[in-house]
Amino acid sequence: MLFSSISFLYYFLPLTLMLYFAAPKELKNTVLLLASLLFYSWGEPKYVLLMGVSVLFGYGFGLLVEKNREKRAGKVLCVLSVCISLSFLLCFKYADFFLENFNAVTGLGVPLLRLALPIGISFYTFQIISYTVDVYRGEAAQRNLIHLAAYVAMFPQLIAGPIVRYSHIAGQLAGREHSFHEAALGIRRFVTGLAKKILIANQLGELCALYRASQEKSVLFCWMYAVAFALHIYFDFSGYSDMAIGLGRVFGFRFCENFNYPYISASITEFWRRWHISLGTWFRDYVYIPLGGNRKGRGRQLINILIVWMLTGFWHGAAWNFILWGLMFAVLLTVEKLWLFKGLEKSRILSHIYTLFFVMISFVIFNAESLGQAFSDLAGLVGAGGIPLISAEAVYALQSFGVVLLAGGIGATPVVCFWVKKFSEHPAGAEALNLAEPLMLTGLVLVMTAYLVDGSFNPFLYFRF
Repeated sequence: MLFSSISFLYYFLPLTLMLYFAAPKELKNTVLLLASLLFYSWGEPKYVLLMGVSVLFGYGFGLLVEKNREKRAGKVLCVLSVCISLSFLLCFKYADFFLENFNAVTGLGVPLLRLALPIGISFYTFQIISYTVDVYRGEAAQRNLIHLAAYVAMFPQLIAGPIVRYSHIAGQLAGREHSFHEAALGIRRFVTGLAKKILIANQLGELCALYRASQEKSVLFCWMYAVAFALHIYFDFSGYSDMAIGLGRVFGFRFCENFNYPYISASITEFWRRWHISLGTWFRDYVYIPLGGNRKGRGRQLINILIVWMLTGFWHGAAWNFILWGLMFAVLLTVEKLWLFKGLEKSRILSHIYTLFFVMISFVIFNAESLGQAFSDLAGLVGAGGIPLISAEAVYALQSFGVVLLAGGIGATPVVCFWVKKFSEHPAGAEALNLAEPLMLTGLVLVMTAYLVDGSFNPFLYFRF
C-alpha cells in the first residue's frame, strides 16, 4: 500500500486512527502492530511471515545477549544475531547478483533463485540489527514481544525509513503522550510530504521517463535529465520521510530527521550530513566506528571510509552501478579529507558548484540500469557520440517541465521556509498564517486527490531498496 493512494488516505488511515485513539493506552501498540501488518500484507502477504521470523529472532537474541552481556557469549550471540539478520537480506536481495557474477567469471550456469525482493527488507533488517547491538552495548532488552514487533513493523516508516534506532524510541514504545497540537503538527508534516511526492517528484519523474524513451538525445536533454533526477529523488525520498515523521508524530512518536536541505551543501562531506541522515549515522555507528573510525591512523581511516561507502552503495541495490556510486563518494570524501577542505573554504560559490556537479553525476550513475547505460548517460553530458547540443524534443521538454524544475530548485533550498518564518514573526503575519494554513492544507489535499483519482502517481523510489 502506498501513502500516495486513495485506499491509504481515505480508508486505511482514517480507520486506523479511529481504532488507535479509541483503544486504551495498554493496547495502542497492539492496534499499531495489527494495522502495520495489514499495511505490509496489502501488497506482499507472504513476506509478512519473513518479517515475523526476523522479529522473533531479534526478540530471542535480544534477551540472550542481555543475559550474557558481560560474558564472551554475549558478543558471540550478538554477532550471530547480526549474521542471521543479514542472511535474510543476502538471500533475497543479493543472491542472484552473486550467482550472475559467479556464472560470468566461471562460465558455469548455476540457476538463479529469482526471489522477489520483500519491500522494506533493507530498512527493517537494519532496525533489528541496531536493536541487538544496542542491547549488547547496554540498552535494556525489550521483554514485550508486541512492543518490539510494533517497533520493527511500524507502518509509517516501515517501507522506506527513516531508519529508526531502538534506543531512540524505546521509552516512547513504553509510554508516550498524545495531543491535538502534536497531531496537527504531524498532519501538516504529512501533507507537506505528500505534496512533495505528488506535485513535484511525480512530475519530475515524468520528465525522466520522457528522457529514457527519447530517440532524440541532446546535451541539453542529458543535463535536464541529470537535474530532474537529482530533484526527483530528493522530493520523492524526503517527501516519504516527511510523511513518515508526520504520521509518527500523530501516533506520539518522534522519529529522527532524515534530510536537511542537502543541495545547499558546500562539500560532499556536508552533503552526507544532510542527505539520508538516518542511513549515514547508522553506518557511522554500526560499521565505521566499530572498524576503528579515525582512531587508528590516517591509513586505517581511509580503508574504513572505503569499506563503509562500498557497503552503502551495495545496500542501495545489487548491481555494479550502485557499488560504483558508493566508491565514487568514497574517493570524493577521501580527497576532501586529504586535500580539498582548505580549498573549499575559500569560495562558498565554487564549493557549491563543485558539490552539486558531483552529486548530479553520482545520481546519473545511481539511476542507470547497468554500467553501460550509466557511461552512456555520462557521455551524453559532454556531447559524446555526436549528439547535438539542442534538440526539438529537449526544447519541448523544457517548455513543458520548466515550471516544475524551477519550483523544485527553489523548494530544495530553505528560501521558502525562511520567508514564511520571517512573515510569521510579525503578529499580523502570524495571525494570517493561522487562518490561511488550514485552508491551504485542505486545498492541497483536494488537488492531490484529483491527481490520484486521475491515476497520476508512481511508487516511491526507495521501495526497491
